Amino acid sequence: MEKSSKRNYRPWEIEPKWQKIWREKKIFQPDLKRAKKPFYNLMMFPYPSGEGLHVGNMYAFTGADIYGRFKRMQGFSVFEPIGLDGFGIHSENYAIKLGRHPRDVAKETEKNFYRQLEAIGNAYAWENILETYNPDYYKWTQWIFIQMFKHGLAYRAKAPVNWCPSCKTVLADEQVISGRCERCSTEVEPKKLEQWFFKITAYAEKLLKNLEWIDWSERVKIGQRNWIGRSEGALIKFSIFNSQFSIETFTTRPDTLFGATFMVLASENSLVEKLTAKKYQKEVGGYVKAAIKKTEIQRIAEGRVKTGVFIGSYCINPANNQKIPVWVADYVVTSYGTGAIMGVPAHDQRDFEFAKKYNLPIIEVISGGEIEKQAYEGRGKLVNSGKYSELDCLEGGQEIVKDLKKKNLAEFKTTYKLRDWCVSRQRYWGPPIPMIYCQKCGWQPVPEKD
Repeated sequence: MEKSSKRNYRPWEIEPKWQKIWREKKIFQPDLKRAKKPFYNLMMFPYPSGEGLHVGNMYAFTGADIYGRFKRMQGFSVFEPIGLDGFGIHSENYAIKLGRHPRDVAKETEKNFYRQLEAIGNAYAWENILETYNPDYYKWTQWIFIQMFKHGLAYRAKAPVNWCPSCKTVLADEQVISGRCERCSTEVEPKKLEQWFFKITAYAEKLLKNLEWIDWSERVKIGQRNWIGRSEGALIKFSIFNSQFSIETFTTRPDTLFGATFMVLASENSLVEKLTAKKYQKEVGGYVKAAIKKTEIQRIAEGRVKTGVFIGSYCINPANNQKIPVWVADYVVTSYGTGAIMGVPAHDQRDFEFAKKYNLPIIEVISGGEIEKQAYEGRGKLVNSGKYSELDCLEGGQEIVKDLKKKNLAEFKTTYKLRDWCVSRQRYWGPPIPMIYCQKCGWQPVPEKD
């Protein structure tokens, strides 16, 4: 037994010994200026927001470190930095729980985090550690923000947020529990506030094209393509009857325009308030208030019973000049298209279910289906479509848009599900956005020297 025990692995003896040697000899501290084959191996920094690292952290860090060691064995000079991403709502909430300032809590928790990170034995470059809440670091975050603003890639716009009227602050989705603030249990109100956005939609097409040469699995690429969500179609304008307003709607099926028998607005669409007739205001207002409390996932869930309310206005179908009713419904959301859809119940299943429930007309404009039972979403020849009848639906759709374009009522358009990134849902504990508002000049960046 004595002989066998000497061969046992004793981590409390072996690991500290070799970790000390690695640190003293700077084994994992590459000379990047002279490196012939530099390799940057970055793992997402942990939040110092609790008592310490958890097993999930170790799992992720170990995998990244294994890859770094693999590259080192291939002859690369591997730079594997580490630090703490101490900004954010989790760090702030932990500090509030303790009744202390987040900066003071971070300074204490970082000691334990670094002790744990060192005990793991990963190949970190310890001379290059950083904390994101250090002004020497986040001044560069601010510098990047200013450059984006100067190039039109950072801008202000109104966006819906979760608002707690008691705490008088914006809440993250995870802070809303069953529609109430997790801190004070006050009912959360949806509210539109001005926010800062990054214009990532400017890169949508480039992101799609770059997927062709990235060495990722096809499953991940499909997920990325779906997330970006490129759609080719047309933007069509419906004039409001007896009004100066109009509704623009994006559709991938302009060939079905003659079958549009109603218009549906998302609850958040600003036109709802403008177009609602006086006698319908109370009913529509109550409906909208209830609808916007639901999450987008709840509203668009397949198989869910669709609801809506007529707002008392009509618009004109530009294809046949027919007057069609305008509704507000919860199955239409603002995150795609324009927040308005033309209802074509004969050829869209969601519209079909809605039309059946509210007894709205169903007009077949593409042959090939049994629209008495369900919507026909396939291809075929146009019918009930005026001079375009008998054309293949693809050709007919193109011709319809071309003709409406001459009247400034339509245009070909490519849209994306991808939305610009809202970055200003920031709490107290975050890098200050380096912008100043001037009543004369509007938003101006803080001078870089400051």
